[in-house]
Order: sequence, then structure tokens, then C-alpha cells
Amino acid sequence: MAWQDYVHDMQRCTRCSYCKWIPYRYMRQTDFIQGCPSISRYLWHAYAGSGKFNMAYSLQQGRIEIDDTFLDVLYKCHMDGSCDVSCKVQQDIEPLQLMQELRIKCVEDGALVSAHMIVIEGLRKEDNMMMARRADRGKWAAGLDVKDLTGDTAEVIYHAGCRYSYDEELWPVARAGVNLLRKAGVDVGIMGGDETCCGGRAYELGYAGELTKYAEHQIETLRTAGVRAVVTPCSDCYACFKVLYDKIGKKLEIEVYHITQYLDKLIKEGRLKLSKKVPLNVTYHDPCHLGRLGEPWVHWQGKEIKVMGQMIVHDPPKQYRRGAKGVYETPRDILKSIPGLELVEMYRIKEYAWCCGAGGGVIDAYPDFATWTGAERLREAKAVGAEAIVSACPWCKRNFLDAAKETGDRIQVYDIIELVERAV
Repeated sequence: MAWQDYVHDMQRCTRCSYCKWIPYRYMRQTDFIQGCPSISRYLWHAYAGSGKFNMAYSLQQGRIEIDDTFLDVLYKCHMDGSCDVSCKVQQDIEPLQLMQELRIKCVEDGALVSAHMIVIEGLRKEDNMMMARRADRGKWAAGLDVKDLTGDTAEVIYHAGCRYSYDEELWPVARAGVNLLRKAGVDVGIMGGDETCCGGRAYELGYAGELTKYAEHQIETLRTAGVRAVVTPCSDCYACFKVLYDKIGKKLEIEVYHITQYLDKLIKEGRLKLSKKVPLNVTYHDPCHLGRLGEPWVHWQGKEIKVMGQMIVHDPPKQYRRGAKGVYETPRDILKSIPGLELVEMYRIKEYAWCCGAGGGVIDAYPDFATWTGAERLREAKAVGAEAIVSACPWCKRNFLDAAKETGDRIQVYDIIELVERAV
């Protein structure tokens, strides 16, 4: 759908401000009731989901044009989907999809954010979102005892993703993921230096062509490799493979697992035994792309009808993604199965979790905003008495590490893979 196709949503937004908060019934502590980092940081209605409806309607009516102010408001957003989930508690409209389509329009019209142009130029040249050399992609796996699927075959392919492939500080996590699969006897391989970006983060910036390009490439790569499943430790890659490819009609022909899902399966089958104590009091951060944005895509073909010239209904009835069908319990089951580890929940969890701050291109164009958002989450983790915050995505870990360094926070930051490795 194009952005203009959401004109009825623009008209039906009641300016109720649900998009700014977590739903009332889940508000447990007054310091942590905001849902949208953008409006919480910038305190002006335009930065909220409802404000984007206002902007889009004014654009559609010819009252405003896309300028630097428009881009500033549109792109100071993590595209984390919190507004979308809370909005649907009140009424069924699509703020997140409208924002996605507005970004696509901006790119098509040549209205670009300079910081993102640099990242996309790197992607087109080197096939990654880290502005790094393609030739260095496989360095994270140097010396690993794992099959190279450019010349071998395996049941499972391990897709590390751009962040884990190039962020040297995080290489031990990516390597630990492979070692755990190997320890459990999984027939697993990697593409190493021939692995490429999934295209998901470029799509969130509005570069729709990149998503299609990399979806087609991944489909061909996986078909050639002859694998039956893809396992990724990156939540962004998971949501891209599982949801976005399906959205654009490029659904993968094999099973897609986030590594937490696969590790949980191995633990429950007795192939991985967590026997060592990990004496930590931790809280779990739900990555947006594993949680609410990891909910399967819902396809709908139909039309809008106005009843009595006023009330809009959908024929056939339209099913909505409400964020509740993401991957929530699986990581928690893993943490609860680790001896000696105590799990305490934050105030905003699951489909109402606060974003880590790294999404939507914010970490590239507005690093101060990314740091602020991450620091807010660390503040919440400490408020519930956690010694450590645990997530399941390299972008979350990276931004939490950066936020802790910037603010002097001494809370420990882990990927769930690290704690499983310590327990095995």
C-alpha cells in the first residue's frame, strides 16, 4: 500500500494519545509509563504516532511539503512499533505502516537523510549496514570448527548478521552461538565472507528496493546451500526473514528460527544441558524485532466500505497485527532453566517493552537520541533491582553498552547466548 492509501486512518485518528503511552491497565510505576521514545524525548505532538497522521494528512491535502523539518520529525523514530500496539487498544488504524510508507515516499522523492545516505552507499557497495569491507565479513568466524557452506552442505545455516559480523567486541557472542549448536550435535554451517545483509534495516529507512534485492539473494543462496532451516542470533534478521520477506511476497521456503527458539528446542530435547550455576539477578529486555515486530505478517485483500456514508468497515473483515504473537516466553524459559539465575521483570515488557534505542536508523543519524533511549531502559532495569540486563539481539547489546559507557552506568549487559554458554 502507498502512503495515500492510509487517508482514512489519517482522518480517523482521534488524537487520543494512546500512541504515547503503554496501555493504562499495564501501568505499574509512574516513572515508566511512556511507550514512545520519540514523544518522550522531544515533547511535541508531531513526534508521536498521531502527529505523523496529522503530517501525512496535511501532505496529502497539499498544505505542507517534505522539508528538513518533516524529515527530522519522521526519522527521529525508532520504528519500534510501540505506538502501533497501543493505538490498536483504542482503535484499529496503522501508524507504523503509515510511517513506513512515508519513509519510502521520502526516498523515492529524493528527500534523504545524509547520515543514512552514507550507510546505504556502504550497503550497495559492500553488502552490509556497518560501512565495512565485504572482504572482512567472515573474520568473526576465524578458526571456528564449522562447515563452510560455500563449498559444503548442512541441515542448518547460521546467519550472523551485519552487527555480529563486524562488531569485534561482539564476536565472542556470535562464536558462542555456533559452538552451542555444534555442542548439541546440530549439522550447522555458515556462509562466512559470502554472507550478506538481510535488507531489513535499509527497508526501515525507506529503501524498499534493497529489501527486495536482498530477499531474492537470500532465497537463492539458501536454495543453493540446500539447508532446511536458518538460525540467526540477530532479532533484526529474524524479523526480516520471518516477517518482511513474507510482507513483500518473498517468503523463505525453509524454517526460520531466532537462536533462542532453537536453543530452547535443544534444551527441551536434552541435547543441551544447563548444569552450571550462574548466580545473577537479571532482567530480560524484549528486542522489538523479536517481540512485537516479530509477529507473523497478516495478509489482507479487500476493500473499505462506508456504512451509511460514515462508518468504515472492511470486506472481508481485516485481521490486525497487535504485537502479542512475538517471541516472548521462549527467552524467558531459557533464563528460568539456568541454575542459580533469578529473573525479575521490568515494568514495560513483551509487546509493551521500551525500545533499546538502536532501531529505525536512529543509531546512525541521531546517536544522542539512541543513547538517551538506551539509558532510559537501563534506568528501568536498575529500578527493579537487576544486576544485569539481558537481551537477544546484537543491536540491543551494542546500544546498551554504549549507553552504559556514556552515562557511567555499571550494570552488566549480556546477550542470552552468553548466559547459556556459561551454564552448559
